Amino acid sequence: MPNITVEEQEKGLVKITFTVSVEEQTPFLEAAAEHISEHSTIPGFRPGKAGYEIVKQRVGETKIMEEALEKIVRSLFVKALLDNEIDTVGSPKIDVEKMAPGNELVFTAEVTRMPAVKELADFKSLSVQGKVPEVADHDVELALKDLTRMQTKEVRAASGSIVSATDKAVVSMDMKKDGVPIEGGQSPNHAVYLAEEYYIPGFKEQLIGLKEGDAKTFTLAFPADHAQAFLAGQDIDFEVVLKELFHLEPPQMDDSFAQSLGLKDFAMMKELIHKNLLDEKIREEQMRQEKEALELIANKTQFENIPDLLLNEEIEKMLRELKGRVEEQGMDFEKYIQSLEKTLVQVKLDFTPQALMRIKVAIAMREIAKRENLTVSDEELDKELDDVAARYEDAEDKKRIYTPEYRQYFEQVVLNRKVIELVKNVMVKM
Repeated sequence: MPNITVEEQEKGLVKITFTVSVEEQTPFLEAAAEHISEHSTIPGFRPGKAGYEIVKQRVGETKIMEEALEKIVRSLFVKALLDNEIDTVGSPKIDVEKMAPGNELVFTAEVTRMPAVKELADFKSLSVQGKVPEVADHDVELALKDLTRMQTKEVRAASGSIVSATDKAVVSMDMKKDGVPIEGGQSPNHAVYLAEEYYIPGFKEQLIGLKEGDAKTFTLAFPADHAQAFLAGQDIDFEVVLKELFHLEPPQMDDSFAQSLGLKDFAMMKELIHKNLLDEKIREEQMRQEKEALELIANKTQFENIPDLLLNEEIEKMLRELKGRVEEQGMDFEKYIQSLEKTLVQVKLDFTPQALMRIKVAIAMREIAKRENLTVSDEELDKELDDVAARYEDAEDKKRIYTPEYRQYFEQVVLNRKVIELVKNVMVKM
């Protein structure tokens, strides 16, 4: 057996030193020589048939050791973690201290230990107040209004038509302050829906009466509570040119419209909207209950110090999630960050409290699963993987779902689901 020593260091760091004798290296060296033989041309031998000594003469013993090193390190490193019950986070830092043919191999691995729970909150004595989701008539009316907007037809206005309070105007716009263009205040094709209310007060009114091709200059005061601080309360000059004008033709909300969507009548459409809104509110309430319960447990649980590595990785993960959401909406991520009037470093700092909470929740969930003896059977996991694979048509995508990596990931997903159900059943009071 290799000589393996484990040293606990500060801030959750663990240093593992491996000393591997020549005899213990031999199986790995022989496998490495065979691999080299299979992928090299050695005169007089078919691929994979040259013995160890022949390969050594051909490429040198150092080359064989370099080939074998990765498998030696991986095999012994994983065994050391399992034997010593070291639960790590992040990638190990591997240093080879001694490697020479005919000598023992010495290498070290520095890892960060997953922080443990010092004292888990007694979640069975904690409670979260549940709410009964309700859908008001006002909610249905807003949904109908949104549906009306989505189904509204845009008809290009005839030449000479003027802008009215129910039209859509496409303008070229340039915003200036004291004659200086405002960054982000230029738009060659800015769509304005005059029936909407979210524009700077007075802006829509300045467009009414214009015809395509008309230009107009005017000054408006931005609200004192405007989101962009440098514009709040300021007088801003606008230069606009009306490029295109559309009359909007909204549908009539009646039985005919409902039937065009495949429904029996308008009453059925309202019932369906009510049901969909209620389903959404139920999902939102469930998510609120889960979040509140898990964060309550995390806040009342005592943890070992959270390593900087783990915190930084979680912040980077959150940043990738934000970037994905922004780009899904067709926005440039760098411009989005600029619109926040913050640097990337400031955004990461803003993420820190949430990242820390996410880490604590994850650790607490693992501890609950352990203490409550929650497990995932092979049958449960197979069903989960089958359900996921059924959503894909491509054979390669289906095959990937059943790889060990995905299987391990989904096992944790199912286990987390069990923890959440347990926590909710115990803590949520209606």
